[in-house]
Amino acid sequence: MPRLNLPLLMDGHTRGKRSAVTCALKCGNQCVGSDCNTSSNGYFRDIAAGALSRRALIGGGTGAIAIALAGTQGAMAHGPVGAKPGKGKGNGNGNGNGKDKAGKPGSAPNGSELVFAPIAPVDAAVDEFTVPEGFTWHPVIRWGDPIFEDAPEFDWHAQSAEAQNLQFGYNNDYTEIQEIPGSGGRRAVMFVNHEYTNENIMVPPTMDAAEVVEVGMAAHGLTVVELERKNHNVPYEYVRGAELNRRILLSDTFELTGAAAGSDLVTTVEDPEGRYVLGTLGNCAGGLTPWGTVLSGEENFHSYFRAPGTSAQEKRYGLADKPTARGWENAHDRYDTRNAGYENEANRFGYIVEVDPWDPTSTPKKHTALGRFKHEGANVIIAEDGRVVAYSGDDERFDYLYKFVSTKKYVEGDRAHNMTLLEEGDLYVARFEGNSPSAEIDGSAALPADGAFDGTGQWLPLVLDGASQVPGFSVEEVLVHTRLAADAVGPTKMDRCEDVEPSLHSRRVYVACTNNSNRGVGSNAGPDEVNPRTQNRDGHVIEMDELGDQTTTSFAWNLLLVCGDPATDENTYFAGFPEDQVSPISCPDNLAFDSVGNLWISTDGQPSGIGFNDGLFRVTLDGDARGNVEQFLSVPRDGETCGPIIRDQDRTAFVAVQHPGEDGSWGAHTSYFPDYDGTGPKPSVIQVLPAKPGKGKGRGNGNGNGRGNGNGNGNGKGNGRG
Repeated sequence: MPRLNLPLLMDGHTRGKRSAVTCALKCGNQCVGSDCNTSSNGYFRDIAAGALSRRALIGGGTGAIAIALAGTQGAMAHGPVGAKPGKGKGNGNGNGNGKDKAGKPGSAPNGSELVFAPIAPVDAAVDEFTVPEGFTWHPVIRWGDPIFEDAPEFDWHAQSAEAQNLQFGYNNDYTEIQEIPGSGGRRAVMFVNHEYTNENIMVPPTMDAAEVVEVGMAAHGLTVVELERKNHNVPYEYVRGAELNRRILLSDTFELTGAAAGSDLVTTVEDPEGRYVLGTLGNCAGGLTPWGTVLSGEENFHSYFRAPGTSAQEKRYGLADKPTARGWENAHDRYDTRNAGYENEANRFGYIVEVDPWDPTSTPKKHTALGRFKHEGANVIIAEDGRVVAYSGDDERFDYLYKFVSTKKYVEGDRAHNMTLLEEGDLYVARFEGNSPSAEIDGSAALPADGAFDGTGQWLPLVLDGASQVPGFSVEEVLVHTRLAADAVGPTKMDRCEDVEPSLHSRRVYVACTNNSNRGVGSNAGPDEVNPRTQNRDGHVIEMDELGDQTTTSFAWNLLLVCGDPATDENTYFAGFPEDQVSPISCPDNLAFDSVGNLWISTDGQPSGIGFNDGLFRVTLDGDARGNVEQFLSVPRDGETCGPIIRDQDRTAFVAVQHPGEDGSWGAHTSYFPDYDGTGPKPSVIQVLPAKPGKGKGRGNGNGNGRGNGNGNGNGKGNGRG
């Protein structure tokens, strides 16, 4: 019998490779049933100036300690398929040089050192990690790896909550790596969050049901771990027992900050002062601050709580009176808000969490000033006047895009001061206005007559100068019931805003709208110029330019990409770049930038029409090649590409592979990534780097292209390309 309660999606609600199990476990089947946003907010197609200004880079400033491994994760490689590390002699060319479509040595946009020949899409049934010719891949850390000296080695058949508390957690999503100052790039500290668990493929069916709950809880949370490498030409390894290593668990204390902290909306019987919360849930994407802390978004927290489900507040957040998939409410009172004294427990989740990875004794913070909703993440830029601006998307169909502007200013070198900047400030929600006649936006995503989806917009204040701007809402209510407060001011309903990333090169802001298959269906809101496609299964990417500076309330926007496969959809759009020359891409999720400002996109569900494995893609943003999409890597079967980090100076990239083999079951796994040893899948953080000519450490499937001897992790001595 299954040990998790999995009400799976009905046929027709999933398309392509997105697993129905993922939908049930990750977000509680958000896309089935009625949408949470039933407000009557309109859609805006007013004529407005649509041309984006192109300002030069204005320095954002970073603290000395925050020397981040910038930007994006990814790199596609043919992963091992055998049992244990082999020692085959590869015969691939291993030249490490990308080739263009004509088969000649290529080049990278904006002079990037990360040159590669784009890979072809990989069928969704293939259980391989695929990278370009001349590259190889290496697991940095896997689920279950012991991170402390006293942690036990992982054993599939001897798991326990006590062991998992000391081991790397499950389903790694957002990943950040910062070099340790003075190490010459040989040492770093890595932060990873753990979004959710799938106990049906994690633990044996013989495990006691009560222990299954505790193991699953222990596999949530956050991890900080040190990395080391001999030089830039070899992969990082995690350091067991290192000084900065840390697991942050559901039993650990988080401090609430901001105006909602201490209010009656967040008090419980265990915390009558409303100041401290145990744990963090549903952690999805995140961001690095200029002062070296990391931010993590609490996203699908609703699926962990059983609630009365009768109030407008509960309904707006998807809280309902039904058993949860994992049944934690049966083991711990606080996950059932029907219990006396725990009515507000769910109000204590849905925030941006800030963690200091440099201090293992520090208390993480939950910042109520940035609002409470299903945060995909938050990303920070320093405005021209010195204030900090954080962008965040609410990842649910028909929900909104937000911006926070700090009250206090960033002070270079004053880390203690800067760590308070997200505790007080102004909160805004976005309204988009198109500049094309409404008749030209027909839901097909066909370009309007002016040749672009574009327009202007306004940031509508929710909290300004410490006061609520929403009639009938106190500041505390705005920050705890942010969705309802936003409904009242009329923002634009969006197609699932996921990652929102400001570029430190151009200061333009990019928004990944992953999909919305319900747009224009039945009584649901129809298309508008910023969300121009009905039944939007493939998503799109918005490019924004703040008009004035990052603290302004006006912006211009255009659609950079209308995603999909041009071979099957004539109304895809790639900023005017020829559609027959791009890699097909669908369901954009996480965004990042390389050192020269190219955009990188990881996907979750790519692409819907055909069914390919998810991947990592580079997008050129300027010049004649603007809009060119090139696929760099593909992840294994059922997996999602997360947490991209691009270090193009070293020709390396990192990516977190989440929920590989999601559709399997114990004893019938559908993936064996990354070890391919016949046991089961392990979510892992992967580094992709050039293979050494003649000594490529191939981690391949032994197909004669320098990828081992057919047994997997081949340390090829020939001209292996990995």
